[in-house]
Amino acid sequence: MHVQLNPLGSMDLLSQLEVDHLKQNTQREAFKLFRNCCLAVLNVGSHTDSSAEIYEQYQDFAVNLISRERGIKIELFNPPASAFVDGEIIKGIHEHLFAVLRDILFYHNRLQSDKSWLDLNNGAHITHTVFDILRNARVIDASNEPNMIVCWGGHSISEAEYKYTKEVGYELGLRGMDICTGCGPGAMKGPMKGATIGHNKQRRSTGRYLGLTEPGIIAAEPPNPIVNELVILPDIEKRLEAFIRVAHGIIIFPGGAGTAEELLYLLGIMLHKDNRQQALPIILTGPKQSEAYFNDISNFIENTLGKEALSLFEIIIDNPPEVARKLKQGTIAVRHYRKSVGDAYHFNWTLKIEAGFQQPFIPNHQNMAALDLHLDQDSATLAANLRRAFSGIVAGNVKDDGIKAIRQQGPFQISGEPKLMQMMDNLLQAFVNQGRMKLPGSKYEPCYKVVR
Repeated sequence: MHVQLNPLGSMDLLSQLEVDHLKQNTQREAFKLFRNCCLAVLNVGSHTDSSAEIYEQYQDFAVNLISRERGIKIELFNPPASAFVDGEIIKGIHEHLFAVLRDILFYHNRLQSDKSWLDLNNGAHITHTVFDILRNARVIDASNEPNMIVCWGGHSISEAEYKYTKEVGYELGLRGMDICTGCGPGAMKGPMKGATIGHNKQRRSTGRYLGLTEPGIIAAEPPNPIVNELVILPDIEKRLEAFIRVAHGIIIFPGGAGTAEELLYLLGIMLHKDNRQQALPIILTGPKQSEAYFNDISNFIENTLGKEALSLFEIIIDNPPEVARKLKQGTIAVRHYRKSVGDAYHFNWTLKIEAGFQQPFIPNHQNMAALDLHLDQDSATLAANLRRAFSGIVAGNVKDDGIKAIRQQGPFQISGEPKLMQMMDNLLQAFVNQGRMKLPGSKYEPCYKVVR
């Protein structure tokens, strides 16, 4: 199949100079990344969570850019047939392809031109970059009231857990809340699906289903069909910062290593003394069947980060209406707090994020082995280091580069204080036993070895 697509979204208004700059990317490394992200978007509904498997399956897929006076076209060669209906590309996928063009190539050019003043080793500049990407994607609106609920959770969850995420999403939708997730399947899809019904019942036609992803994981977790606003951040750290700065409340459903990474990132930031006055409701929730999962997570948090970290969130079991009511009340508190300190409703500028949570961590064997994992350090620093460890496990599980590294060099070695290593091993083994590390039906081979 050979298809040419007209521009949609913010890419339908480009100058000829911008089009020419985009065309110049076709021979660069960024274009390979663009090609892979396009393939991921086209592969919606795939039943694999291995980026490498998808790239290997579609080796004959190619993409090209065609310059026209009206803008720029995307040309596809041998795309997955599932992205088409009666020979026509699905409109949502069409939109997402131009979101890929915007975030991977267009913004890549923008970063290159801003190099004279933009320092990505500077925390304020990193936050500016996150804001600029979101603003460029037109997903932040200064006129909106606080109502964006970020939902985290695993791509590999049970049917009961998936149904529960939909019920929570439905209750949020009834109360006018919008949904932001990592845009993939499982706990990232369920809340959006439920919210669409809640929004429709309330005749709310402007429901927002914001998906935030990053190039390394988009193929393993392609945007689900409900996502109507897609943004691809450059790396996991900027993706996590985008989540937390656009959130007016956060829900954490059951998940595996990626969900643990997100929770540790969030708690590490909220533990900072400058953030103690922040208003941000955080709720961990799931059905009755998931109670053991939350016990495991709570014990790990208490034994590593302490009781103060436990006080930052609430656990609600098997009660979707109560979760939604708490979040609705919480967004009112967020509004009052932001107004009192003069902060924006659409982007949390006053949140303090230290360098340990902003600087990209490259999950290779050397860096994983060198992680500083011991209990005798302040809780925020420990949270940052633990977050990196779980980030590496995610990379080894589903990301193309991580999977290749594991194939070539064997599992990542994770070492540190024996007591902490025992706790990590117990938690990870619980994830494995509960089937949270890979999609159901997949045999899980650990990409890590905990060294005690």
